[in-house]
Amino acid sequence: MAEKQRPYRRHSAVTWAAGGLALLLAVLTGCGGPATERTGPAAVQRLLDARAAAVRDGDADAFLKSVDPSAEGFRDQQRRMFANLRGVPLADWRYRVVRTGAFPLPGATGGGPRIAAEVRLSYRLAGYDTVPVTAVQYLTFTRRDGHWRLSSDTDGAADGKRTARQLWDQGRVRLVRGEHSLVLGTGQSAVRLRELARRADAAVPAVTDAWPGRWSREVVVEAPDSVRRMAELLGSPDDSAYEGIAAVTTGEAGASARAPADRVIVNPEAYGELSDLGRRVVLTHETTHVATRTVTTAATPLWLSEGFADWTAYRTAHRSPRAAAPELTRAVAAGRLPERLPAAADFGFDAGADRLNRAYEGGWLACRMIADTWGEGRLAAFYRAMAKAPEGPEGLDRTLRTELHLSASDFTSKWRAYVQDVLA
Repeated sequence: MAEKQRPYRRHSAVTWAAGGLALLLAVLTGCGGPATERTGPAAVQRLLDARAAAVRDGDADAFLKSVDPSAEGFRDQQRRMFANLRGVPLADWRYRVVRTGAFPLPGATGGGPRIAAEVRLSYRLAGYDTVPVTAVQYLTFTRRDGHWRLSSDTDGAADGKRTARQLWDQGRVRLVRGEHSLVLGTGQSAVRLRELARRADAAVPAVTDAWPGRWSREVVVEAPDSVRRMAELLGSPDDSAYEGIAAVTTGEAGASARAPADRVIVNPEAYGELSDLGRRVVLTHETTHVATRTVTTAATPLWLSEGFADWTAYRTAHRSPRAAAPELTRAVAAGRLPERLPAAADFGFDAGADRLNRAYEGGWLACRMIADTWGEGRLAAFYRAMAKAPEGPEGLDRTLRTELHLSASDFTSKWRAYVQDVLA
């Protein structure tokens, strides 16, 4: 029996930041006069600069000096986080205060004035990130004995301001270096991490062969220990949205070639249920998203971006259309040939498993049809051309006419006939 494929999704979970330092006047709770309001943000930035230097230098004592000694539980958590970073190949680590007064502070519990700040953490992994990856943090700073100290990173959660979590916030990080990959994991065996590195290493040349363009040819894979931890890394409070999702790629669609590297985040539960072929398909699919990110824009329809990733993954798998598209095969057999190409809503996590699988399968067959009819080079050219098209149906229609000499309506008709032919 053909294995039912898991849906794979690209997810833009990380906010990339640029621009100058924006230090606003602090909104303080508790005591504090005008002098504190003027100097608080600058003092907090200096504290964060010293904290970042401690991370870069591997100085645990200096790092803990940035934390409020009265916040004992938080201080213990920060001590563990710093220890979890040991061995992670950091090329850089910095903080930038974006704004103060970022969220309502809970009632005062004693002590001095407090600042609620939105902060950007920027870091680079040595040998993999050419530009810093950035993540938003919502931090509370308390002034005690004339000094500002970090006292919490959860006060903003009640207002929907959740600090972005990283793998080292979840536990000790173990890493495996591959020829083209770096795999970071928590709560994972060395065997599992080596297996992920081996598959990522195999995916890179497979993607390079299918995608004739410049890209980093390096993949960073993160392997948390549960689907709940996976959702946490993606900034989602609902882990049920990722049940059955084997892997997700984070990144910024349409970013420049100097944009931060993507992260492939693996769901250990769903990934563990896949066959050998399924795991190969997952890692190749997600690596394709890494390679094509810079030419994937809001104008790129999801059937094309997801279909191209699946086409690349199945390109050398010798998988028949009926075996690779079981949901669509059943629909066609029942006389339910799709009327249209998959829409964005069909790829939603809440679309339901059958509908979601049919969307992926339909996108894959659309890309397979282009490669079979016009050639693989034309498929890649069509993908690139869509990056320059206006967003919406008119942009798609115009690009189809230019690249394939078909209107959107004619292309859809041709695709429907192709689906009927290869799955009937």
